[in-house]
Amino acid sequence: MNLPAAWDVTTGTPATGSVVVAVVDTGVFLAHPDLSSKLVAGYDFVSSTLMSNDGDGIDPNPDDPGDDAIIQNASFHGTHVAGTVGAATDDLIGVAGVSWGAKIMPIRVLGIGGGTSYDIIQGIRFAAGLPNDSGTVPAQRADVMNLSLGCAGCFSTTEQNAYDDVRAAGVVVVAAAGNDGKNVPSYPAAYGGVISVSAVGPSKTLAYYSNYGSTIDIAAPGGDSTDSTLAPPKNEIASTWVDASSGTRVATYAYLQGTSMASPHVAGVVALMKAVCPTLTPAQVDGFLAAGGLTDDIGAPGQDDLYGWGLVNGQKAVNTALAQCSGPTLGVTPPYLDLAPATASVSFTTAVVGVGTLTGAVTGSDDASWLALTPPAGNGIGTWKATANRAGLAPGAYSATITLSAPLASGTVVTRVPVTLQVGGITGAAGDAGFLHIRLLDASSNVVAEVATRGSSGQYPYAFDGLPPGSYGVVAGTELAGNGVLCGKGDACGAYPAKGAPVALDVTSDQTGIDFSVGFDVALGAAGAPAPAKGAGP
Repeated sequence: MNLPAAWDVTTGTPATGSVVVAVVDTGVFLAHPDLSSKLVAGYDFVSSTLMSNDGDGIDPNPDDPGDDAIIQNASFHGTHVAGTVGAATDDLIGVAGVSWGAKIMPIRVLGIGGGTSYDIIQGIRFAAGLPNDSGTVPAQRADVMNLSLGCAGCFSTTEQNAYDDVRAAGVVVVAAAGNDGKNVPSYPAAYGGVISVSAVGPSKTLAYYSNYGSTIDIAAPGGDSTDSTLAPPKNEIASTWVDASSGTRVATYAYLQGTSMASPHVAGVVALMKAVCPTLTPAQVDGFLAAGGLTDDIGAPGQDDLYGWGLVNGQKAVNTALAQCSGPTLGVTPPYLDLAPATASVSFTTAVVGVGTLTGAVTGSDDASWLALTPPAGNGIGTWKATANRAGLAPGAYSATITLSAPLASGTVVTRVPVTLQVGGITGAAGDAGFLHIRLLDASSNVVAEVATRGSSGQYPYAFDGLPPGSYGVVAGTELAGNGVLCGKGDACGAYPAKGAPVALDVTSDQTGIDFSVGFDVALGAAGAPAPAKGAGP
């Protein structure tokens, strides 16, 4: 889904306020540590005491007591869905949510045996800020609504009218296409104005259980236990869940599959879009979807019965929304460059982000005599090279800025890229970044080992011993917030060989010279001025 590239633009938090995603489902286990900080007030609309499993009818508590009279058999479906939408991320626990800056509004409409059309309508009206049986509305209505529920062939004019009202209120509604493995419309996904999501496995082909047909709008990862591209259970979707095997609810994680898992991926992407373009309307989302602005077309050209308009692409969707609200920009990857001691040159790529047309070539300049730029052939879109000439420079650290100008039909866009350069070995001239954590990561970005040290005179020697052969990465930084997360706001940060473009080390024998810079972005000074702390490693 290209989510890391989308997260380079936004993690789901707008400039002001919050994006709210309503999860209309079995409720959510409110105490789950990967969700508790992400929740806003919701509501329980299961009106029948025979179905509610909490001893009462509708009430302001959307906590999920389980959707089975025997709690060990409960699905805790809504908790899994909510984690995919927006589980807390960069917190060293659990999973990553698609839009981890968004807030989640739990709306409980399903209990023992499922739910009723009436209760679901009341739930979606509440989430949209419309009159409902609770006699109240949320402080902020939902921007996006996910319904991982449905009924094959169960069209209702009353329900269609309800979804029309919700859409008119400005809410983008996303729903699961159903798990019958048939060409059959499932509702609410098949209603007009609702985005219907089919599911693919890791091979990007339709999952064996997914419904299909002319009402499908988009496809997303839903997992497929029969797909051998990844070993089980990793061919399914990992998310937040509840273990009730002991008779008591315990927060945990689980792999599940279904269009129920695909739908919240799309809802999360729409939330990312709303973060960069808060005025985005349901009609605009529909138009961008039909124009290919949210997807990669993986089926028959145009809309098809398996994947709709294609597989959701988070980066493309965010760029489309960004262009709608702020016009096109020039994107640079990585957004900063670090020329470590053994590095003569580094590359970066340019691309027009959003809907825009170049009227000339992208040009580049820098403000340092020791730095030279080599542009790509043609119009300056592609891979650039920044090369350092250390001749005549005293040992130490230097900084510079590359300025790129892109002439677009909407006007010239200027993008600046910070550059750091280290000359010679680690010396006392380098600054001190304080207490650093230097971490060794495996190929799945799990922490294998850690060295924590204050260093001395800007030097931070480290070693990782007794490693089995494998692929590893090295990162370092402070964690001033005290939450175990490196490289947060205000932290020093670095990675080998450069923070903006880390690479994996294939380790089969001893390696030395794994040196790199660690610094605070806000401390980058003028060309030739010393940059802050350096990290060094054998």
